[in-house]
Amino acid sequence: MQTELSPEFAGTPDGLAAQALLRKCVHCGFCTATCPTYQLLGDELDGPRGRIYQIKQVLEGEPATRSVQQHLDRCLTCRNCETTCPSGVQYGELIDLGRRIVDERVERPTMEKVQRWLLKEGVTSPLFAPAMTLGKLVRPLLPPALKAKVPASAAASGAWPTRTHARQMLMLAGCVQPSMSPNINLATARVLDACGIQPVIAADAGCCGAIRAHLNDHHGGLADMRRNIDAWWPLIEPTDGARPVEALVMNASGCGATVKDYGHHLADDPAYAAKAARVSALTRDLSELLPELLPTLKTRLAESAARQNGPLPKLALHPPCTLQHAQKLRGGLEAALRELGFEVSLPAESHLCCGSAGTYSVLQPELSKQLRDRKLANIAPLQADVIVSANIGCITHLQSGCQTPVRHWVEVLENRLA
Repeated sequence: MQTELSPEFAGTPDGLAAQALLRKCVHCGFCTATCPTYQLLGDELDGPRGRIYQIKQVLEGEPATRSVQQHLDRCLTCRNCETTCPSGVQYGELIDLGRRIVDERVERPTMEKVQRWLLKEGVTSPLFAPAMTLGKLVRPLLPPALKAKVPASAAASGAWPTRTHARQMLMLAGCVQPSMSPNINLATARVLDACGIQPVIAADAGCCGAIRAHLNDHHGGLADMRRNIDAWWPLIEPTDGARPVEALVMNASGCGATVKDYGHHLADDPAYAAKAARVSALTRDLSELLPELLPTLKTRLAESAARQNGPLPKLALHPPCTLQHAQKLRGGLEAALRELGFEVSLPAESHLCCGSAGTYSVLQPELSKQLRDRKLANIAPLQADVIVSANIGCITHLQSGCQTPVRHWVEVLENRLA
């Protein structure tokens, strides 16, 4: 797709970057068949092809309008279209650029600006944890919309492993997961410990940068990334003779997708480019470790079977978009869980987003709820004991619409190892 940049964008970094991305675009429309918002709304402008066309028009001199902004806002950034695209269009990068360009030219309504500011500052604030604790205490009294965002999960049970192992891997404490569902990190640490890997956490690390970046706070997102690199670097390249960590293990697929892109986001920063590329190369989703951990886990599961009554739970797997489309990890988790003895089923339309998509469920509640209910309707016929996923946003969002327990797969695994 050829684009003649208007004088406003000619020679600018954003204009040139968008022009380069647009060159791969064609008009085939394969992406519309797998776009969740197009499936719901049936509007070409709410599909990848239509959004790309609107971004192209703005770059060529057409005015950016509130209508264009809304169509771009309705994109989940699930990147399903990237999986489908035969031309390898990097839609995720293009939509981020387009949103930033349009937001610089279209003033948002005051309430939208307030809502977005509260999300990017509140969710990443140290006050989020005590606020979530309070929310759980008064959860029965909360209005339905807010209650859906506060998990009913209990506090973390048990202790963090303290054994020392020759192998060490770094975990991201994150900004929301420890507060919303603390057992996920604890279960991850215990599974790693059971397999002879010592989990390590850098206290000064926080949000991976995804929240600010996806809310068009480009500079704030980069600042989060630099802070994390600074916190992790002494463990990656220790100067005191200590053993370096061999990997950064991500148990939230949304964070994993972002951290794997640090090298791209900071490629033009001379102070951080090399470090960011190293961090990205070391980052592995927790599911990527499973193949090498399978022998140990099988032995441990066999030992625990003698202590536990009943069969393994029947699982319905919802693979998050950030796992299957952003990280391109498709099928590995399902195969590993089956090899461990679990009965695992994938629902119909397993490629489609559940509607969580980071802050999307707050900013686009009606579309988000429709996608959630569509996902749960496809899961229901599987009659699973537990719905499992790999991202805290998906887990919380799905649980808000059903009675079947929704958990991170590592929690289910760790429970059977106990």
